[in-house]
Amino acid sequence: MAVEIRLTAASVAKVRFAVSPLGETVLALRILLGAGGHAVHRPWVRRSRPLLAGERELPLLRALIAGGLPSFLFPVPRQRLPSMAAELDLLRATEEDFFRQEYGAVLGMPAEDVPEPATVLPRLAEALRRCHELLIAPHWGRMRAVLEADIGRRALTLVDGGAQALFAELHRDIAWDGGQLVVHGRRIPHSVYPVDAGGHGLVLLPSVFNWPNVGVDKSPVTAASIRYPAMGVGLLWEPPPPALTGLAPVLGHTRTQLLAALAEPLTTTALASRLGMTPSAISQHLGALRGAGLVSTQRKGRTALHLRTERATHLLGTAAPKR
Repeated sequence: MAVEIRLTAASVAKVRFAVSPLGETVLALRILLGAGGHAVHRPWVRRSRPLLAGERELPLLRALIAGGLPSFLFPVPRQRLPSMAAELDLLRATEEDFFRQEYGAVLGMPAEDVPEPATVLPRLAEALRRCHELLIAPHWGRMRAVLEADIGRRALTLVDGGAQALFAELHRDIAWDGGQLVVHGRRIPHSVYPVDAGGHGLVLLPSVFNWPNVGVDKSPVTAASIRYPAMGVGLLWEPPPPALTGLAPVLGHTRTQLLAALAEPLTTTALASRLGMTPSAISQHLGALRGAGLVSTQRKGRTALHLRTERATHLLGTAAPKR
């Protein structure tokens, strides 16, 4: 069944991007509990699944995310890069009637049999906080870099081609059809599930753990939202390349790391997150590498994307240790 998100002109004007550490934690748990996931995540699954063994709220988590996912687990972020704590605050503040409706629908029970939100939500938030620290936080720097780089690329598409061009490239299951956004199939009579953005706009969330699928919140409380697969996820769990011992003494460890990372276009912010440095320090190193002809930079408005040049790629190849 296709999902049709009904957007007014005002809603289209409010399209924005965000990253959700809470959403990624829930989707990661769904994979670990055996309810989906792509082969691309197998290296992470092998390392992470044993970490769940001691989680005391595992029965509650499994019940809520093994099948259909309740919308209250995916509150729409209010900022582009919210903290996990801020998102858990939104979860705890879920409106009581909405919680009862979603909880009951997922577990197949009438609303009157649903346990008190004041009892369940704090337990659930604390369990998700622990799972985030165990499963996501150790990898969040690299994950966030992938997600932010994706947003940077999509923003360029939006600037160059407008909303229609943006929607056209998000996912093969997303189509802009007659002024409406249609997800998961063709819009034919009696097979459309309508979702009304209600004038609140649309939030687009690149996702690592929903990859390669697209997901729609069918019960939005405020803005409508779509989770789409971020570009670059296929490289996320690959082991880091061996140290380039031949080049690092010449360029320095940081600049060698920068060149290794710039096999794909990245923003200054994404590079800073990936290397654990400040954006200003990254900018200084990029300036030096640009001056040496090893990095090129493309600017579109306030966004700058960096990519290593062919000369840099050749240096990296010749400096890599022989096997």
